[in-house]
Amino acid sequence: MCVYFVFSQGVVMSILVTNNPLVVSRYRSDISVEYAEEPLLSLLIRVRDLVHGGCRLLTHPLSGSVKPNESPYKSVLVSEAGSGTDPQSVNIIEECITAARKFPAIDVPERCLPDMQEVDLSLVKTALDHDKRGI
Repeated sequence: MCVYFVFSQGVVMSILVTNNPLVVSRYRSDISVEYAEEPLLSLLIRVRDLVHGGCRLLTHPLSGSVKPNESPYKSVLVSEAGSGTDPQSVNIIEECITAARKFPAIDVPERCLPDMQEVDLSLVKTALDHDKRGI
């Protein structure tokens, strides 16, 4: 099963870009997943590269009220590459990278990592459930 996002321009297959192993284990059989064990800033740069390659952002890269230095995990949905670069997606991802660079990196205690993975998973689940309801 693939998850599709419907826009006025038609149906777009999505790619889930993540550094969260819990998200991978939950969604790898449902949707195209690009996983890398990397810091948040590296993930945002990877998403930026996809956006410059023609993908569009389907979820905000800094969704929820989680600041860039509060969790090492992030998952972002993008469309498959289209026919051109989406200026709005470019602006959003560039602003997110700038914001992420403003926050100092923190060492997260190992015992907190599972909770942070769950928070990110919850944000992804909400986005996917939202789309399935057609809201």
